Amino acid sequence: MTETKTPATPETPKTPTATTERGLIPLPANAARALTLIGGAATAASAFLAWTWTAEFPGDLTVYGYPGGLQWLTFTGGILIVLFALAGYGVRGLRWLTPAGNNAPLALTALGALGTTWFTVIAIAAKLGGLVNLEPGGYIAAIASLLPVIGAFALPEPTGDTTKETLRHYTAKAEKIPAATPTTPWQQRLIITAVTIVGLITFTYGIDTAYGELFIGYLILVVFAVWALHTAGLLDRFSHLVTGNRSFTLAMGFLAAIAFPFTQTDDHYANIGVNILIFGTVALGLNIVVGLAGLLDLGYVAFLGVGAYTAALVSGSEFSTISGVQFPFWASALTGAAASLIFGVLIGAPTLRLRGDYLAIVTLGFGEIFRIAVNNMDGDSGPDITNGPNGIPSIPDLDFFGFNFGESHDIAGFTIGRFANYYLLMVLVMAIVVLVYTRAADSRIGRSWIAIREDETAATAMGINGFNVKLIAFALGASLAGLAGTVSAHVTYSVVPNPYQFAGSTPPNSAFLLAAVVLGGMGTVAGPLLGAALLYLLPEKLVFLQDKSLLAFGIALILLMRFRPEGIIANRRRQLEFHETGQLDVPDTETLADEPAVTKAGA
Repeated sequence: MTETKTPATPETPKTPTATTERGLIPLPANAARALTLIGGAATAASAFLAWTWTAEFPGDLTVYGYPGGLQWLTFTGGILIVLFALAGYGVRGLRWLTPAGNNAPLALTALGALGTTWFTVIAIAAKLGGLVNLEPGGYIAAIASLLPVIGAFALPEPTGDTTKETLRHYTAKAEKIPAATPTTPWQQRLIITAVTIVGLITFTYGIDTAYGELFIGYLILVVFAVWALHTAGLLDRFSHLVTGNRSFTLAMGFLAAIAFPFTQTDDHYANIGVNILIFGTVALGLNIVVGLAGLLDLGYVAFLGVGAYTAALVSGSEFSTISGVQFPFWASALTGAAASLIFGVLIGAPTLRLRGDYLAIVTLGFGEIFRIAVNNMDGDSGPDITNGPNGIPSIPDLDFFGFNFGESHDIAGFTIGRFANYYLLMVLVMAIVVLVYTRAADSRIGRSWIAIREDETAATAMGINGFNVKLIAFALGASLAGLAGTVSAHVTYSVVPNPYQFAGSTPPNSAFLLAAVVLGGMGTVAGPLLGAALLYLLPEKLVFLQDKSLLAFGIALILLMRFRPEGIIANRRRQLEFHETGQLDVPDTETLADEPAVTKAGA
C-alpha cells in the first residue's frame, strides 16, 4: 500500500497579541498606550499647579489654576501627547496624525514635553539655589512628563515584528506612508491656510519670548514637535499640497509676513523682524551664487556694504561727503543695487575663472579689502568718501509719497511704529527678491547654473559658457544684496565699516550669511529665510551665546552635516543626492505603474 504524502504547509509565524507584544521597555502594548494617554493628560494638568513658591523665577510659576511662562509649553506638550496617543488608538478624526501607524511621533512629542518640563525644573533649582525652591507641582510635573516617555518606548512595532525594535525605530520616519485621501482644491487651500496661521502663531510666540529660559523651552518643544510631524509623514504630505498650490502658498506666506507687525505691541520685536528680513534677503541673494551656481563666496557681505554706503551717501545725511544730494527712496534703492552689481562684475570678471578653494580665497580677500578700504577713506589715509571709522551717521528716515517711515501710524486701529514701517517695506523688497530668484532659477540661465554646479567641465562640453553664466550669477546676487543694503542703512540710521567682515559676534558677516544658506537649505527659497531667522534669533534671545556665536555656528553645522546635510528645508535634487536609496537605481514597479508614460520612458 502506497502512502500518499501531503505537501507540508509552511508554518505561519505567530503574531503576538496586543497584550503580549513588547517594545524597548517590557510592558504590554495596551498598558503602554494607556500610560502615554494618562501621562500626557497628567503632564498638561500639572501646568495648572504651582511649581515654585517665589516669583523671582521669570514667568511667575507660583499661581494655582493658571499656567505661566514655561508652564504653557508643558501644557502644549501634554496636549500633543494626548492627540498622538488617541491617534494611535485609532480614534476617528485623529487617524490622519499618524498615517503610517508608527510610534515615532508619540515618542518624540513625549521627549519634547519631558525636555521642556525638566529644563524648567532644573532652571528653577539653578536660578533660585536648589530643589528646595520647588513646590509639589514641580515634582508632579517632572514625574508626569516621564510617564508618556516610558509608555511610548514600550510600544511595539506596529507590524508585530519585535526584531525591529531599536531606538532608531522611535525617531525615524516610517518606511511606507499611505497616500493621502484625495481632496478638492478648496480643501487643499484651507489646509495651507490653517498651517500658515499655526506657523504665524508659533513664530510670533517665539519672537515675543521675554527671557532666555522661555526661549530655550520653546526651542526644545518646537524642535521635537516638528521632528514628530516629519516622522509621521505629515510634512511630506504638506509638501505635496504646496507643490500643487505654489502660487497660493506663496501668497499666504506673504500675507502672514504682512500680518506679523499687527500682532506686536512692542516695536522692538518688529526691529528683530526687519533685521531677519534684511539678512534673509541677502542670504537669498547668496543662495543664487552658492546654492544654484555652486560658487563659494566668502566675501559676500561686502556687497551689502556697497549698497548701504551708496544709499547713505545719496540719502541727504549731513555727514555725507556728497553734499546737497538727496535721492528719493526708489532712486536710492536702484543706485545701491546698481553700485553692487557693478562691483560684482568688476570683482567677478578677473576671479571667476578660478574654481573651488582658489575662488573662495579670492572672494574672502575682496571682502576684507572692502572693509579696509572704507575704513581708510577718511581724507587722511585715502580720499574723503566714507568718513573712515566714523562712517556716515544721521541718515534720515524715508519719506515715501508723504509716508514718513520714522513716525508711528494708525492703521485699522493698530499703531504701527518706526521699525514696523520698515518691516512692511522689507516685505515688499522680499517679494521682489523672491520673484527674481524664482524666475531666474526656473529660466534657461538657472538650468545652466545648476549644470555648472553639478559638473562645470561637462556643462562646458555641452556648450554652456561657464564664465558668462557664473558672472551673471555673481552680478545678480550682488545686486540683490545691495538692494537690501539700501534699506538696512535707513533702519540703522548709520553705516560703519566694522560689521562688514568675514566673521564676528553679531550679524551681518559673511560667515553668518553662508551658515544661513547651508543651515536652511541650499537651492531653496524658504531655506535661507529660515536659516537667517534661526541664526539671528539665537544670539538675540540667548545673551550668553553672543560672545560664542562662531562656536554655536560650528556646532550647528557639524550636527547638520551629520544628520541632515541637505539642510532643514531640503532641495529635492540635493536630498536624493545625500540620501541615495535603491529606488534611484531600481525604480519601484508599483510607483512606475501609476506614473505617466513619459515618466516611464524617462526612467
